[in-house]
Amino acid sequence: MSHSTKLTQLTENIERVIRGKGKEVKYVITALVARGHILIEDNPGAGKTVLAKTLAQSISEAPGEPHQPHGGVMFKRIQFTPDLLPMDLIGSYIFDEGKKDFVFKKGPLFTHVLLADEINRASPKVQSALLECMAENQISSGDTTFQLDKFFFTIATQNPIEMEGTYPLPAAQLDRFYMKISFGYVSEEVEFDIYSNYLEIGNSKQTVKQVLQYKDIIELQEEAEKVYIHPELVKGMVRLVQSTRNHPEIALGCSTRGGITFIKCVKAWALVNQRDYVIEDDISALAHPVLHHRLIFRNREASRTVLKQLTDQEVNKLAKLGIASKK
Repeated sequence: MSHSTKLTQLTENIERVIRGKGKEVKYVITALVARGHILIEDNPGAGKTVLAKTLAQSISEAPGEPHQPHGGVMFKRIQFTPDLLPMDLIGSYIFDEGKKDFVFKKGPLFTHVLLADEINRASPKVQSALLECMAENQISSGDTTFQLDKFFFTIATQNPIEMEGTYPLPAAQLDRFYMKISFGYVSEEVEFDIYSNYLEIGNSKQTVKQVLQYKDIIELQEEAEKVYIHPELVKGMVRLVQSTRNHPEIALGCSTRGGITFIKCVKAWALVNQRDYVIEDDISALAHPVLHHRLIFRNREASRTVLKQLTDQEVNKLAKLGIASKK
């Protein structure tokens, strides 16, 4: 089975459950293929939890792993609350009467697909514990370091910061997320379809097919790294990142780490869209989800308009060069 076929099957399988959100589903798969993590900011009931479960159910379990009740790779959900502690995520040492010694009981972070629900309701200490695992792909407890699986993908959700009882994620922690997106509400036509077929929608979560194997995801991640990107496109992305640091309406621009993440994501996006090379439209499609949450704007109007203006200017320059697919 070709890489494009695998990605098409995964996308269509998820869209059987998550209706009317094709672009958002592609963003999530892109973050997975880029070996990153994604943050979804939205109101409750938008389908974020169902999306994470469906993704995990679509991929068969890893070799040697116990069979999961829902089928698919390991999936864990953590509901973040103000009283949550880091050990509730990481795990802790408990005394084993049989062994007469302390043994480490793994926490929910030891999984493949993690749904970190309402991450901005937990304290900064707990947020930091999760984001450290995302950045290092390992967990430290005492003097021992545990390596997480190479397929460790976090879908974090947060409520809009205007809601009560939230702890906004600092810019340095937001930078760890490859992308930040919002689902929003579906169109009237799609919502009518959901209401009309709600029994089918409810049952569809139990009938999700496993369309890919664990090893397929690892292979797709490796294949994304091989996607070709022309040096002129890289230069254009560098200029775009630099422009965010020099614009008068942006107080904090994109970091170098953010720029590297941008390159990883556009290559993965190209693969998800069945290409082995990057085009300028990929830069345009991913500039907002990859860069916007890394920037601090001086006012709301700038937040709505400035990044799009900078992106359009750079993409238009690149389009005139006509070098997107030249190898």
